[in-house]
Amino acid sequence: MLPSIQRSMFARLTYRGYVGLFFIYLIAPLLVAATFAFNDSLFPSLPWNGWTLDWFFNETEPKLGLFHDPNIMRGIGTSFFVAVFTTALSLLVGTTNAFLFERYEFPLKELCYVLMLMPLVIPGVILGISILVFSSTLANGIEDNLGYDIAALRPGLFLVVLGQFSFIATIATLVISARLRKFDRSLEEAALNLGGSRFDVLRTVTLPYLKPALIGSGLVAFLISFENFNTTLMLVGSDPPLTITMYDRMKEESTPVLNATSLFLMVGSAVLAFIAVLAQRDKSKGGGTA
Repeated sequence: MLPSIQRSMFARLTYRGYVGLFFIYLIAPLLVAATFAFNDSLFPSLPWNGWTLDWFFNETEPKLGLFHDPNIMRGIGTSFFVAVFTTALSLLVGTTNAFLFERYEFPLKELCYVLMLMPLVIPGVILGISILVFSSTLANGIEDNLGYDIAALRPGLFLVVLGQFSFIATIATLVISARLRKFDRSLEEAALNLGGSRFDVLRTVTLPYLKPALIGSGLVAFLISFENFNTTLMLVGSDPPLTITMYDRMKEESTPVLNATSLFLMVGSAVLAFIAVLAQRDKSKGGGTA
């Protein structure tokens, strides 16, 4: 609501109540999940049996803690591995895409831009199935005709990275393009006139200006990749990331260790989100001085 518009007391209270209920709706499930991570029970539900840290640090069954559960820790490591590679590829391609669409004119540019945006509007499950069908068909064709079985084209980490990269790179492109669009190109021209090469200008002028956007998009890409489920579920092989590990565990048996894992993810996400906010603050300051 616009602060300059006069509103009745009822309208103000209704608006504040709506905002409050909205945030309660968002936060309440997270608080419940986090609270049951400390419940001294074998089940993540009532009744409450007291506080405990066993679901984080206990080393024995049946209360095997998060940091001593080999499957969950392996899933965290796999998710971290996938997220790092996906983020690196997304930043590389996102940066080149940003320069391509913001700096150059070429035939069918608008069509290419629309195609670049399409992975964002395609459901993750459909995207994963499409990649799986294409890669499996290609792998089967190569094996039938050439006798080679390319393991990278079968369900596994390579396809998981490829599937996540297909839409996360689009997000990185949009973030970096928005920053690049505000850049004053006369700064590059001045650096070139002073004798700098194109690489030197890119390294010392353009990329430092893009640094906040690169950090912000990198953190967003990492978080989206680490917590992705829909696309990953269709492409995973024998090394499941954390989200798939938690899904499989939920089907077998649900214990508060899953709540502890969820709390671990909440805290990690909050820390990265805080770093992203700081990067965006630096971005706004940089935008004012450029």
